[in-house]
Amino acid sequence: MPEQIKIIIDGKELKAELFDTECSRKIADVLPIESEINEWGDEFYFSIGIKMSLDITATRKVKAGDIGYWPPGEALAIFFGKTPLSTGQDPVPASEVNIVGRLIDSPSILKSLKGAKKIRIEKE
Repeated sequence: MPEQIKIIIDGKELKAELFDTECSRKIADVLPIESEINEWGDEFYFSIGIKMSLDITATRKVKAGDIGYWPPGEALAIFFGKTPLSTGQDPVPASEVNIVGRLIDSPSILKSLKGAKKIRIEKE
């Protein structure tokens, strides 16, 4: 069953969920997480200090609202629009990510939060 989480950026809370995968459960086990945000187009990514490999959910085909774990950066990535590798409207990660969850609230909310410095993720 998915784990309900909150993503907090600049005082704005967004609802999201982590799926029931091994990678997602490891992330849920270390919540809350607070980190500095990096931006790559309309993607926020941030270190979570967990080392995991790609799993059966690994893909470069993501949609706005997807949450992925990016092994090279030991980071979570939240996709909310085009990235520098996009050729259409969908985001394209720098390399494969494990799909670990999705936003429940509209991903477009994140566009107004670009430039934020910190992110916090906690269990609902």
